[in-house]
Amino acid sequence: MSLYLVQHGKSLPKEIDPDSPLSEEGKATVHRIAQMATGYHIHVSQIIHSGKTRARQTAEIISMYIKPESGIRESTGLNPNDDIHPIASTIKGRENIMLVGHLPFMERLVSYLITGLDEHTVVKFQNGGIVCLHQDTEKGTWFIKWMAMPEMI
Repeated sequence: MSLYLVQHGKSLPKEIDPDSPLSEEGKATVHRIAQMATGYHIHVSQIIHSGKTRARQTAEIISMYIKPESGIRESTGLNPNDDIHPIASTIKGRENIMLVGHLPFMERLVSYLITGLDEHTVVKFQNGGIVCLHQDTEKGTWFIKWMAMPEMI
């Protein structure tokens, strides 16, 4: 099973728009990353995003490229300061999924899945970046399979 974790693209400051939608730069970056991801032949059953506009927009853009079998849906528990444990306990099964959310949540989730501790930073995300974790099903452990960050492309 692979788990794709995405930090939403760059958004407008709350002072400009209280809803903080994606900026034009953020949209362009997510399109570039999503195009690159199609080259990795990513297949996910579903893209799950937080209820924030910038995460939903990021999920919608990515879904245009990788076309998840069950589409996209909103979920609670993916906001910046949410507890990672409820999500971590539900990530089981054989289906590849993508989560689109926020910092520090995404970095804490990676740290917890890799080390069992959520306070150690294992990876630094960038807006619009994707971290692919893969689970060794025999051992039940997770490892970082690859990362794609906007500053790389």
